[in-house]
Amino acid sequence: MGKLKTERRLQDNEAQAVGRMVRISPQKLNLVAQSIRGLDCGPALAELTFSRRRIAGDVKKLLQSAIANAENNHQLDVDRLYISEATVGKRMVLKRWRARARGRVARIHKPFSNITIVLRERDEETETA
Repeated sequence: MGKLKTERRLQDNEAQAVGRMVRISPQKLNLVAQSIRGLDCGPALAELTFSRRRIAGDVKKLLQSAIANAENNHQLDVDRLYISEATVGKRMVLKRWRARARGRVARIHKPFSNITIVLRERDEETETA
């Protein structure tokens, strides 16, 4: 009387890591995600290491988690991994206010985001090309 097992959403040569409630706007996070889409894991880690954006450290930690998932959970070859997807989504927004002149207020929005990184293992045919 339990739930049926859900099918795996990813292919056999894929692994993913999801970062939830990341404290940055989706627009700013997407700039970092866009810089690593399609790259191999080594150059992507180097790109995030030397990026000047504040959130790059958190994205690097998430990428390292995805690499560890691929190696330990799915037995994929780390040297042939590349970032096939890096998607960013909107989460909740904390709404705060700040007192302004003449008894008025100014709204302050503190947005949160989600990020999903999907790694895929390159095939032998595409590796040589």
